Amino acid sequence: LEELTRMSESNFDIQSPPCVLCGWTDNCPEKYGEKKTYVEQNLTVHYYCLLMSSGIWQRGEEDEGVDGFLITDIRKEVNRAAKLKCNICKKKGASIGCVAPKCKRSYHFPCGLRKECIFQFMEDFRSYCWEHKPVQIFPDKESRGPSQCTICLDLVEHLPLYGVLKSPCCKNAWFHRECLQYQALSAGIFFFRCTVCNNKDKFQEEMLRMGIHIPEKDASWELEENAYQDLLQCYQHCDIRRCLCKEGRDYNEPDSKWEIKRCQSCGSRGTHLACSSMKSWEQNWECVECRSIFAKSGKYSKQKKRSLATSEKTDGTTCLLEEPSPKYPRQSPGSQHSFLQCVILSPKIICQNNLSPCSRLELPPSNRMTMSLSPLMSNRNWSIRKKQLRTQRREVSSILKELKQQINTKTTRLNINTENIWNTALKGFRQRNFRPTNTIEVKFTNCKNRLKTDTSTESKHLFFQLLMGHLQNSSLFEGSSAKNLSLDLQALKENLYFEAGKMIAVSLVHGGPSPGFFSKILFNCLVYGPENVKPNLDDVVDIDVAQTIKKIKYSSSLSSLQSTIHECYDFLAAAGCLRPITDFCDKNMLVNDLLTYHVIKRIISPLESFRQGLKTLGVLEKMEMHPVAFSSIFCHKPERLSAETLCDLFTIHCSSGVKEVGGADFWMGYLQDVESGESVVTLEDILYFVTGSFSIPPIGFDPEPTIKFLRIGYPIGNRLLNCLELPITKTYESFKNKMELTIRNTLRVERE
Repeated sequence: LEELTRMSESNFDIQSPPCVLCGWTDNCPEKYGEKKTYVEQNLTVHYYCLLMSSGIWQRGEEDEGVDGFLITDIRKEVNRAAKLKCNICKKKGASIGCVAPKCKRSYHFPCGLRKECIFQFMEDFRSYCWEHKPVQIFPDKESRGPSQCTICLDLVEHLPLYGVLKSPCCKNAWFHRECLQYQALSAGIFFFRCTVCNNKDKFQEEMLRMGIHIPEKDASWELEENAYQDLLQCYQHCDIRRCLCKEGRDYNEPDSKWEIKRCQSCGSRGTHLACSSMKSWEQNWECVECRSIFAKSGKYSKQKKRSLATSEKTDGTTCLLEEPSPKYPRQSPGSQHSFLQCVILSPKIICQNNLSPCSRLELPPSNRMTMSLSPLMSNRNWSIRKKQLRTQRREVSSILKELKQQINTKTTRLNINTENIWNTALKGFRQRNFRPTNTIEVKFTNCKNRLKTDTSTESKHLFFQLLMGHLQNSSLFEGSSAKNLSLDLQALKENLYFEAGKMIAVSLVHGGPSPGFFSKILFNCLVYGPENVKPNLDDVVDIDVAQTIKKIKYSSSLSSLQSTIHECYDFLAAAGCLRPITDFCDKNMLVNDLLTYHVIKRIISPLESFRQGLKTLGVLEKMEMHPVAFSSIFCHKPERLSAETLCDLFTIHCSSGVKEVGGADFWMGYLQDVESGESVVTLEDILYFVTGSFSIPPIGFDPEPTIKFLRIGYPIGNRLLNCLELPITKTYESFKNKMELTIRNTLRVERE
């Protein structure tokens, strides 16, 4: 019935043209994304259908095509999908495919939703069919009885169903999928978090994995025009029973006896200085209601009168800009917001800007906006940022090539077991004859099909890649994606932090991959010194520690601050920050000391040992001289390969005879087809076929990759010379078929 209704509407509703990818006329932004029609191009498309289609990427600027998706690319994708039948509705045009190995199911986006497929709006925008979709694991010992959804408060069954999701950070937090999706669309990436414990990183990671779309935009309540206008009005009224001012209760003359003073506790009552017999504006004043509340609670006598003139000033701090992951090729539409909404100060601070800074109430980050630019950057700004990163990485490449001149021809062999990468690498680095300046040979002891000793760069690439992956997930580091050093006393005793720093330095100079997982605070401590770095709450990895510091930071009065300090006696004593607090202004210094201890001082020994290891081959010295350039490889993952990147990477050696048959044109056209998804191989497969590496190392390749066109039957990847030998063919179809057949079969054999 639903299908017949939809077909009926598509036949008679001429004002609602169907989406070119799914064929549905429905216009439901919450389910299918914004539906846009472009009359000149005769094109209508759902945004989510475009995002999840398997054969298209955003290659244009933000204002080009459809949110950066070029019209020509969309047409190609429509043509590709026209050949594929949907496994659900059995109609053509299925542009989305399951990414599970050997699964050939294709479907439309709306059909996939109905069949409970999972669409991951992150990284490569993967899609999983109903059979291969990721699921959450529920322990058997957990209660199977229903509980309340913490968003809609209706009952939700504790069952492994598509419509039920469990919080990864709270044991008893359960949600309806639909409730979570609506909350994510409303809150956006900066405010979407667990409704119970307020965790953001772990919660968002799990929800993205389970197919919840979290748009990169500010929360809907932040985008309302003049949403905080009423809160920006300061209270200007004298509430004393007998007002002495002849000009009236609303008259306010600053720096005179007729200046209005607001209640220091609630800020919602006021008095002229003369009406309350106050000689100075610096005197405290509380309204009758607040005095009554304090008197009943027994706290009024404990309130200390303090001169506001001696209060310490606190300035607003700006928010750091967050960079989108290079793996995010697309941005959600409508993510821009006006500068005016970025610069509204906290209502509590604005309304009491005549008070001393010490009497201002500090609000949690979720309720406080500071003078800063939005963390969200437009696609155009991100495009500029990518160009900057490329420039910085080219600079790093030149510096590392300088350092590589220290490497001599004497060889050191490392016997590596890929199943025990850390211990065998550690043993190799600690052997007596190991010298960082020697040429490294890698022998894989547990790989029967490999050569006994492989002197090519292929084994080194694989070894350093596995080693960096192990380090990222080891106990030496803590955090989710951007990591800081942890405090592992056993590792410190065994000098493992030094060895880890040494391994990273050797990897960079010997042609291995970059770490790419360092947090900004760790990188800054390494290059500027820990004494010159000021941490903030976002740098605290331990959730319990962060919550305790927040509780102290957001204390609203001296009494609540002292009470919190009493509760956290052991916590403060362990950090060496236990001290008597007699003034509310001491709070900021206490918070800064706690942050410095937990983020920096606590790991000062591992940090120093790690820095000593990074000095190997002069890497740390170059990092200190070029901090901006090196941050591009230590704090950012390598950017996704593109056809343009590979074109620039390879130098073509081409004879005149080859030019006549279009050999170079065939090569560049093939890269475009691979990038647009019209091939069974990927750009990473091509790079690996030639060099033995799936990514471009920071130092680049030695020798530089080249292409030769020869009278041969099939392409050959010479990894010793990084040379791709291509066959001369008469037609592009023949060239493409030979490329795909050879690369696919070669990689399949190597994987087996």
